[in-house]
Amino acid sequence: MSVNRWIPLENNPEVLNSWSSKAGLVTAQAVFEDVYGLDPELLGMVNQPVKAVLLLFPISDALEAKRREEDAKIKSEGQPLLDSTVVWIKQTIPNACGTIGLLHALLNSDLTFVPESPLAQFIDECKGKTPEERAKHLETTPLFANIHAEAASGGQTVVPTDLDTNLHFTCFVRAPSIRGPDAPGSYRIIELDGRREGPVDRGEYTDFLTDVAKIVKDTYLANSSSVQFSMVALGPGSEA
Repeated sequence: MSVNRWIPLENNPEVLNSWSSKAGLVTAQAVFEDVYGLDPELLGMVNQPVKAVLLLFPISDALEAKRREEDAKIKSEGQPLLDSTVVWIKQTIPNACGTIGLLHALLNSDLTFVPESPLAQFIDECKGKTPEERAKHLETTPLFANIHAEAASGGQTVVPTDLDTNLHFTCFVRAPSIRGPDAPGSYRIIELDGRREGPVDRGEYTDFLTDVAKIVKDTYLANSSSVQFSMVALGPGSEA
């Protein structure tokens, strides 16, 4: 059975916050805001503490080659410090990377959700499921399809008639190391991308947003000549 291709989602705080609110996040807890650049002065404008970062990037041959190389290394060597509680979802729905990225950001950020909301239901219905089973649940239930469609249609750009796109979302979250909270390197940056073979441990961090920016520079910008990059941060809401 073929899976419907969703409309691509904009990496726009207004769109992402609308999606999150409709899905069940109490937005007073946390909101998405633009990251206008990777220089220290621009990173300093972002409200702290940052809980997660969403990056929209253009897929290129160089980035695809790097992805395959990293996935092969992870498959052969493993990631011994990766915490098992990190929630990762395999992407099987075309153009659903925006919703997958939002789920990765919100479900790994110690947030609470409105009871019986789509986010609360997804957590409850996916307990103990594999990443592939979570993906199947997204395919076969309407929990997020309508929310995604509404958010994608409410952006600043016209909905494209050609739904093929080379732009893709990935997410960076903070996660504890299995070493424990008091050990050196006890908190790590984890990259979550539904197209990968699993979560990617990017190592320990000193300042989460600053170190994510360095990863984006070294891993993504260094392997692309495109300017079609955009980044948003999930940070304190009005009640923080």
